[in-house]
Amino acid sequence: MSIVLEEKQTVVIKFAGDSGDGMQLAGSQFTNNTASQGYDLGTFPDFPAEIRAPQGTLPGVSGFQIHFGSDEIYTPGDTYDVLVAMNAAALKTNLHNVKKGGVLILNTSGFDARNLRLAGYESNPLDDGQLDSFIIYKIDITKLTREALQDIEMGLRDKDRSKNMFVLGFIYWLFNRNPETTIQFIERKFKDKDAVREANIKALKTGYNYGDITEAFSSRYVVKPAKMPPGKYRSITGNPALALGLIAAAQKTGLQLFYGTYPITPASDVLQELAKYKNFNVKTFQAEDEIAAVTSAIGASFGGNLGVTGTSGPGLALKAEAIGLAVMLELPLVILDIQRAGPSTGMPTKTEQSDLLQAVYGRNGECPMPVLSASTPSSCFEVAYNAVKIAVEHMTPVLVLSDNYIANGAEPWRFPKSSDLEEIKVGVLNEKREGETPFLPYERNDNLVRAWAIPGIEGYEHRVGGLEKEDKTGAVSYDPDNHEKMVKIRQEKVDRVEDFIPEQETDTGADQGKVLVLGWGSTYGAIRGAVSELVREGLQVSHAHLTYINPFPKNLGELMTRFDKILIPEINNGQLIKLIREKYLIDAVPYNKIKGIPITRDELVSKIRSIYPTE
Repeated sequence: MSIVLEEKQTVVIKFAGDSGDGMQLAGSQFTNNTASQGYDLGTFPDFPAEIRAPQGTLPGVSGFQIHFGSDEIYTPGDTYDVLVAMNAAALKTNLHNVKKGGVLILNTSGFDARNLRLAGYESNPLDDGQLDSFIIYKIDITKLTREALQDIEMGLRDKDRSKNMFVLGFIYWLFNRNPETTIQFIERKFKDKDAVREANIKALKTGYNYGDITEAFSSRYVVKPAKMPPGKYRSITGNPALALGLIAAAQKTGLQLFYGTYPITPASDVLQELAKYKNFNVKTFQAEDEIAAVTSAIGASFGGNLGVTGTSGPGLALKAEAIGLAVMLELPLVILDIQRAGPSTGMPTKTEQSDLLQAVYGRNGECPMPVLSASTPSSCFEVAYNAVKIAVEHMTPVLVLSDNYIANGAEPWRFPKSSDLEEIKVGVLNEKREGETPFLPYERNDNLVRAWAIPGIEGYEHRVGGLEKEDKTGAVSYDPDNHEKMVKIRQEKVDRVEDFIPEQETDTGADQGKVLVLGWGSTYGAIRGAVSELVREGLQVSHAHLTYINPFPKNLGELMTRFDKILIPEINNGQLIKLIREKYLIDAVPYNKIKGIPITRDELVSKIRSIYPTE
């Protein structure tokens, strides 16, 4: 039987199964292969909250979604063209997102009586007709994997761990791909484990060959690579991009990078990534708690190093008092907040943008500091680099917001050369001071920035601590007029950062029109996709996305006045909109989603249409 090759512009695939089925690995390997072939892409890993959720249950489903194609990709996709479901729970959790006529690849071993009961099915969906509107490939993946590995000496449970490679091999066949990148990965990863290496490669090849030898499959799919600007690309996820941005800034400044942290989902990957780069003079420290983590970073900055700490929302709350100390000391410090759904422990593996008000206001007293936000995985590099630049050049802590969606999502990244990066001016006083006039640690330059005096250097002795400082001398002061003066100075110093950041531009559409969709963080892809679609239809819609949130770009207010309506989508209950209404007195329209999952393009298209002025 001849196989028909069908060409597609874009494709969305969802790998789904139990948390032990290796769907994250299969998805990430397909992603790496996709990136190496020159496709644009976006991904969205979806983890269970429990470390080892009960097998076969709906809360235990782990998924990995990838959207790739020859067009420019902005999101991981709203609906799936292909769903791989390793059991009944994976099907039930994801079926509502599969396009009508989409492809279902179903592991029939995962639809036995026990799995059906755990998933809440009263009848078997493989047989009762409810899947008739889809293209169904029923494959006993478990059985076929075991048969392929019967000559390899390893336990049955270990053999079953190779099911994900069988699936991946079949997907490579279905999309006319060469699996060589994954074979090379397996050979590197298991170079010292002969049986495991052989099992995974054999399962991968068996899955690939299964498509060729089975007459049930009449079609394969071809997607042409995207037309992307020339340059060197690599696939990048958000947390590694943050780490590389910090390292690049440290190398540019000549400062030693110190990262003090306490492990917390979804920020832990930053520590793991930075720990790989000791050859770049990176020091990493896993502290016993959040307070020790941030104070160790403050100590590193006091000693003339680039102090950085990272956490998620609950940890940021614990760090608040120490961050206030850094603000009082006016030391450079970078704080990473990889947001997750809250409050309290909340939903640790789900995404949310709910820490914005905490980032701007969440400390005792008048405690201002700049706040930046990443919008995509690749933007994390630039945001981390610029956060260091602001922290060092303005002698202030800087907070960087990312979130679970950005941290674990992937996309192609055209990485810069060192020569492409802006210079970072470092004013460390680390040589013996000459002269008879006393050193004044809180004497300031034209931008209200004090000197960075390193302890132990003769002539630069000064007082440190959290008590209010006397202007210029830094002595402890309880004088009310001095306190008010210092509060105003610290605020104005942060406000003046607006003179050193870019003015706000529209990412898509004109700089005036009917509707401006103003976003921040991980809503970027959905907004850009929705606005691009409506612009092609001739609607006067534009998209502007904020990187700098405190202070805002100095032209933001004027830009918003050029539009009839402002729509602000957020994965929270309305936080940026409070800041916009407070500062600019603009009655913006909110669009909020608080489900632990991203806003979709189709949702925004519908919302924009509903508020679009008709006159």
